[in-house]
Amino acid sequence: MTISGFFGDEDALLFEINLITSDGLELPVEAMFDTGFSYWLAINDQDIDALGWERLREQTMRTARGDVKFDIYVGQVLFDGQEFDIPVHVGKDLTEVLLGRQWLTNRRLVVDIHSGELTLG
Repeated sequence: MTISGFFGDEDALLFEINLITSDGLELPVEAMFDTGFSYWLAINDQDIDALGWERLREQTMRTARGDVKFDIYVGQVLFDGQEFDIPVHVGKDLTEVLLGRQWLTNRRLVVDIHSGELTLG
């Protein structure tokens, strides 16, 4: 399957995904694909309470802002018509929901700004 995305401000790579709460509620969000983020998904810590996900551990990561502590949760995501249980990095000051490079381990990202094509499949 292939999921189509769209271009945002400054040609940001955006995809609509659903975050699934611990109660099974699907929350649609726009997620920005960030090729500089090595993991699956990152969200702002203000959003975690509504999801009811389980916290696993803390991890310090080197970012453009220096070393930053993230809480790692087990999250459920509906993406490309499939549900995934993935580790989710939860941190402060994240202005976007971020999709990371782990999605590329079994998918192909196609970005053609000129023709308006953005797909992940």
